[in-house]
Amino acid sequence: MADSSFDIVSKVERQEVDNALNQASRELATRFDFKNVGASIEWSGDKIEMKANSEDRVNAILDVFQTKLVKRGISLKSLDAGEPQLSGKEYKIFATIEEGISQENAKKVAKIIRDEGPKGVKAQVQGDELRVTSKSRDDLQAIQALIKGKDLDFAVQFVNYR
Repeated sequence: MADSSFDIVSKVERQEVDNALNQASRELATRFDFKNVGASIEWSGDKIEMKANSEDRVNAILDVFQTKLVKRGISLKSLDAGEPQLSGKEYKIFATIEEGISQENAKKVAKIIRDEGPKGVKAQVQGDELRVTSKSRDDLQAIQALIKGKDLDFAVQFVNYR
């Protein structure tokens, strides 16, 4: 019998992020506390730019955006938001969406699988993802439960389950 496998990845659907951003932008346009404060959220290249006339307001914009991301099923671990910066008369926050598992994070997850997972399970780094193989599908499901139970500092998804 052939080995079963799955991939551990850290991917974000850009369309869902775009939908969350559009929902947040619509909410900013209709909410009373954001009237006449120059509040906006938009794409700026591959970054998300949030602007308002005070630090509190720009943090509130970030909070609205994070709420919309969670409602759309996107982990906040994939959102990397900077600190509010004063730019002229307005405050700005730049945020990026992080995708892919870095080499050091992939090695960290592989070590967790080796140390705490069932015997006979192999993990190998393939670019920005991690392939986990085993003869037993039950072992693979145990690995998925193990990884979900760990508090990693990046979002993970399990794809390509065979």
